[in-house]
Amino acid sequence: MADRRSLGRRFGWLWGAYAVSTAGTWLAFDAFALIAVLVLDAGPAQVSLLAAAGPAVGAVVSVPLGPWVEVRRKRPVMVATDLVRCVVLLSVPVAFALGRLSFGQLLLVSVAVAASDITFNAAAGAFLKELVPRRDLLVANGRFEATNWTASMVGPPLGGAAIGVFGPVTTVVADAVSYLLSALGIRAIGGHDKRPVRPVPVAARPRAGDLLDGWRHILADPGLRPLFFNTVLNNALIMAASPPLLVLMVDHLRFEPWQYALAFAVPCTGGLLGSRLAPRLVTRFGRHRVLLTSGVLRACWSLGLAFVGPGTAGLVLVMVVEFGLIACCGVFNPVFATYRLERTPADRVTRTLAAWSATGKATTAAVTALWGLLAGMTGPRTAIALAGALLLATPLLLPRRDDTPATGPEPTPVRLERDGG
Repeated sequence: MADRRSLGRRFGWLWGAYAVSTAGTWLAFDAFALIAVLVLDAGPAQVSLLAAAGPAVGAVVSVPLGPWVEVRRKRPVMVATDLVRCVVLLSVPVAFALGRLSFGQLLLVSVAVAASDITFNAAAGAFLKELVPRRDLLVANGRFEATNWTASMVGPPLGGAAIGVFGPVTTVVADAVSYLLSALGIRAIGGHDKRPVRPVPVAARPRAGDLLDGWRHILADPGLRPLFFNTVLNNALIMAASPPLLVLMVDHLRFEPWQYALAFAVPCTGGLLGSRLAPRLVTRFGRHRVLLTSGVLRACWSLGLAFVGPGTAGLVLVMVVEFGLIACCGVFNPVFATYRLERTPADRVTRTLAAWSATGKATTAAVTALWGLLAGMTGPRTAIALAGALLLATPLLLPRRDDTPATGPEPTPVRLERDGG
């Protein structure tokens, strides 16, 4: 059984806000790619460009925001980025209704959403470290991970069905509304936020050194450095294979959108299982062994996607491969997220998470664009196979030793009410 203890009313509101926005995100699973294919008649190169360009530019835009957010209260930043995502996403169905939707607009919206994602996640990580005692961080991250995979089980099939019944932009509307509800939930957390670690005048601008401080911390830490390279490359290769796989399944093999969504929704039970098991596995086997084992295993599945064929057998193959991959990620992700927070001092959390996320999105964007070109020249199946083969080498970047001592002291937790959450 997963740890059921309460983490407080304030954490309950944060968890609820995360749950509703995550549900909206998964309901709109690959919405822009599907709109590009079904409405704008885009090919593999354009779908890969859409998946790559938005996050890449968004990552660049978000870099100076890390130091800026570090010295400000985190909840107002989280609310603001939720509202930005709501507004820019709503521009898509409005343009579609007016017959003015274009590929360029999808790119611009993708940039705004990606920059807001990075900024929100960095602020949320710092806020979580303030809100939850160190001993409860793994439990909190495990609950977020379980929520993510639960939403990913339910959201894509419902989204695919909604697209089939109500049109291609329906799920984008739902995603926008989810960010509005998330903003309201974060506002409802209440209480007094911890003051910024290094208060500065509002008009102050981040220095060049501040922009690089997150990367300096990551690269100087012997525990974080190998995990940084491993997670960035692993995630980039997994995501780079997604646009070619979408084109292969929907265009070449003629799977319906709801079948494509179902192929990724059912295996998410593995993520829910993994995230629920993660605290127990750490207690029994130790954090480093769980991190290393799940990190190795999550690299061993994706090559199987190159062999997907038409019909039921092809759908089952995708589900089996994705179940194995997602179950391993479900164990790895909360353990890794907790380890990263524990090794980062409170005055560097936002910059570190922003630097990590920006690097990940930029790398994923570059690799995805490259794989789009590769898929256009050799076909989507070859591109998927190459990504899977390269993933087999990523465990070489995992840390071999357990550098247990954390970089910074345990944060002083905010006083929590114990009546829920």
